[in-house]
This record gives sequence, structure tokens and C-alpha cells, in this order.
Amino acid sequence: MEYRRMGRSGLQLSVLSYGSWVTFHKQLDDTRADELMGIAYDNGVNFFDNAEVYSRGESEKLMGRVLKNKKWDRTSYTVSSKAFWGWHGPDNKPTQKGLSRKHLVEACHEALQRMQLDYLDLYFCHRPDKTVPMEEVVWTMNILIQQGKILYWGTSEWSAQEIMEAHMMAERYHLIGPSVEQPEYNLFHRHKMENDYLKIFRDIGMGTTIWSPLASGLLTGKYNNGVPEDSRMSIPGFEWLKEKVVVKDKIEKVKKLKTVSDKLGTNLATLSIAWCIANPNVTTAILGATKKEQLEQNLSALDLYPKLDSEIMKEIDSIMETKPHLPEH
Repeated sequence: MEYRRMGRSGLQLSVLSYGSWVTFHKQLDDTRADELMGIAYDNGVNFFDNAEVYSRGESEKLMGRVLKNKKWDRTSYTVSSKAFWGWHGPDNKPTQKGLSRKHLVEACHEALQRMQLDYLDLYFCHRPDKTVPMEEVVWTMNILIQQGKILYWGTSEWSAQEIMEAHMMAERYHLIGPSVEQPEYNLFHRHKMENDYLKIFRDIGMGTTIWSPLASGLLTGKYNNGVPEDSRMSIPGFEWLKEKVVVKDKIEKVKKLKTVSDKLGTNLATLSIAWCIANPNVTTAILGATKKEQLEQNLSALDLYPKLDSEIMKEIDSIMETKPHLPEH
């Protein structure tokens, strides 16, 4: 396993990590989650990602049971939670969601209880909240760090401007600002990582824990001939993932991309993950595999990414046509 420093922080995360979105509770029971987290850990993965909203808290409970059962040394791995949507679903009261001090503090306590932990290594603001003053968010996160309940805090899907504002507030009050952002990043979704955040990477040194490196499975090629019954796109409540019309054009690109993976003697999934971690601004790519074979295949991206030279990267860009056009300096 390779480890990268999370931006300018001192924390080192495994370049591949394991997350529970969609899969835990909905697709995986305790036994399979235990097996997959074990494989990840044995391969050097030291970051496990979670959030209050995943399966309405059940995902965190499941991960907590696995961690308790594994009895791994707590100092050998890192765990995250994220707060914003709450976990009550449509029944959320106004105080049970968003980034108010009340919700952030209570959501942190609830995550610790569910995961049976004394502290969270990473705690994310799962989305920006336009209704809460930025200084309240930054102060709250700083207090949680001082209390030893969280070690680092981050943002997820915030704009570059919002992240800069959080850092300005932190500087003004001599507080600890966010040290990591969790954006979507894959061959279809590149603009934030490769354009919007460049100044932040350069000036502030934010780390990133990127999600959906396989574009919800699209980049594995498994949707090339329709939607398989056991995939996440067929789970009730996740129909929005289909975006049928948009997907058709994307699938054509995935089919062309297969020529590159064939040439490299690998598969689409491994190639797509390797492509993500070839970006030095990616601290870690979160894997969401539901099967042992998938996870082992995904982990092999580590051996592949050093082989992606400039010629192969150019070929991928010409097939995908998703490379952002950077402004002239």
C-alpha cells in the first residue's frame, strides 16, 4: 500500500480506502462487511468512510459492530463520519439537520455511539449550509477538536469559495480550518478537482478523499448491456442514478475505453481507479466494492497507476472528452 499525506496535515492515509455508501446495510450484512473490511485492512487500507445519512445511521452501526469484532488497534486505522442531512429522513426536525452548532455536535455524539468509538479521525460537513454563518461552523469544529471528539475536520462538495471563506474565518479567530475535502472525482466528473480546487491545493494544501471513482459502477463496464439486477442502480430509491439518456452517451465512451484497459492487460474498473490516484492531489480514493473479487481487483489499481504514462493519459482524454479547459494564466 502507498500512503499519502492529507494535504499539509500530518495525517497519512492509504491511497485506496473503503467506504460504506449504498453498500452497508442495503447490500451487505455484517458477515460480508466484516470480510471486505478485513481484506481492505490486510492490504494496508487505513481509512474507512461513513456518514450519518447512510442507511439512516444503520451503516455506522454496522461498521461499529465490525470494528468491535475485529479488535484492531485503534491507532492503526482512521474512521470518518459526515453531518448535514441527519438520519431521520423526511421526519427530520429543523434542529436535526444542517450545520448548526447544535446539529454538528449532536451528530458527532450520535456517530460515536453508533460506531462505538471514543473519537472520529475525520469529521466532514457533508454539504455547505447557506443558512448557518461560516464562523459558527468553524468554531464548532474547532471546539470538537479541542474536546478530543474529532482529530481533523473537512468539507464535502463545497465550492472553492466556501472552502476559502472557512479558512479566512479560521485565520481571523486563530482556529483550525478544514484540512480535507471529499468531492466526487472520476473520468466523467473532473472539473472541481482539476480546475476549481487548483488554487486551494496550491495555497492551502487541502487533502482529498474522493468518492465514486467508478462513477457508481458505470466505469466498470457492467452497464454496457443494461442494468444488472444486483447493482446499486436497481436498488429502490436509487433510480436517480440511472439518468438513462445521459448514460447512453457515457456507455459508448466506456466501451471505447475498454480498448485501453485491454491493451494494458487489465479491466475497466482497475484502470479507472488507477487513473484517479495518478492525480497527486488525490490523497485517497474511496472504494465501495460489495464482493471479494471486486475489492481485490480494485486494490490492484495500486500496481497499475505507475504505468499510466503521458501517452496513455492522452489517449484516455481523447476517448472521454471530459478534460476541463483551464483558463490561460
